[in-house]
Amino acid sequence: MAGPLPVGDPAPADGALPRDLAIDPTADFGVYLHVPFCRVRCGYCDFNTYTATELRGVRQDSYAETLSGEITLARRALTDVGALRPASTVFIGGGTPTLLPAGDLARMLGDVRDSFGLMPGVEITVEANPDTMTADVADTLAAAGVTRLSIGMQSSVPHVLAALDRTHNPENVATAVATARAAGLAVSLDLIYGAPGESLDDWIQSLESALAQDPDHVSAYALIVEEGTPLHRRIRRGELIAPDDDLQADMYEAADARLGAAGYDWYEVSNWARTPANRSQHNLNYWRSQDWWGFGPGAHSHVGGLRWWNVKHPAAYAQRLAAGDSPAAGRERPDASASTLERVLLESRIREGLALDRVPSASRVAVAGLIADGLVEASDALRGRIVLTLRGRLLADAVVRALLP
Repeated sequence: MAGPLPVGDPAPADGALPRDLAIDPTADFGVYLHVPFCRVRCGYCDFNTYTATELRGVRQDSYAETLSGEITLARRALTDVGALRPASTVFIGGGTPTLLPAGDLARMLGDVRDSFGLMPGVEITVEANPDTMTADVADTLAAAGVTRLSIGMQSSVPHVLAALDRTHNPENVATAVATARAAGLAVSLDLIYGAPGESLDDWIQSLESALAQDPDHVSAYALIVEEGTPLHRRIRRGELIAPDDDLQADMYEAADARLGAAGYDWYEVSNWARTPANRSQHNLNYWRSQDWWGFGPGAHSHVGGLRWWNVKHPAAYAQRLAAGDSPAAGRERPDASASTLERVLLESRIREGLALDRVPSASRVAVAGLIADGLVEASDALRGRIVLTLRGRLLADAVVRALLP
């Protein structure tokens, strides 16, 4: 289960936004649509997701209609403060979005299109479990405007999938990729490394299996054991061994080497793309602190320097919207110090790097040391940008600490 919501100021019941927001009409506007349903909760997952037994009083077949209520509210709120603009990216995530009928996902996209409009060349991504993809689903999504499928592969090794509580058949990854390709969709494969019992050879096998599918994009995330998850409890009881930091570093280096040799360039610490056009523009919006509205239970939003977050449980979310109220549970305006921390933390992770003038002046003296330690590219620093080396990507948190007062 996801952790508690942040502590912030109360959000108004009507969903109105402050009229003094720092609106940048040229900023990209992303839309995130959260589908909180899963057949099985993976042991490592702390996302805001729910299985059928946890959803008493909530109907999946009415979820698209419920979400439509928040889209209507958002259009009104953005219009009132002059912040309404077409969406540059749309991302449907979860959970397992493809547990819903493809027609429901198409309806949600239709509501976004009707309420906000879509920029030319908009990137529209749907996350998918390999076991849920069929030709009919892929064709329906493509007809609705989806451009990209993000497939949760995680691993190709059965005992690693079992350690993660992943129930999909690894052989279905190739089928899902072929199905997406036949519908004209770009493909991203999501991998996780460092699971209990996973060896370096296991990880390399998963990398090679992923590359054999010739995806447009690969995400590879180190397993993080989140407190309160079933995986955390099993490790605490001694049933499983915690991930090893040194082994995960070796796995990251193996991923970067093999992906690089296959023609993929890193553009964020955990993401590689075949070409710049294949990068996840939606996630880049997050890392660049652009604007987005997150729809659905527990979703977070950011517009004009204001952040807010929705109530977590789907039943509470539906009840608020049925009453004509905003589902927002709280909101905040980060101060200058918090905004600087966030920019350094996020922008230092991407290939284009962090502008040196974003670094607090008192911390700029640390850059020379970071270069000497092989953590930051010297040539980029001379041009006024902080760009991580391979070693720097492995020690990104240490770089961030050095760049902050």
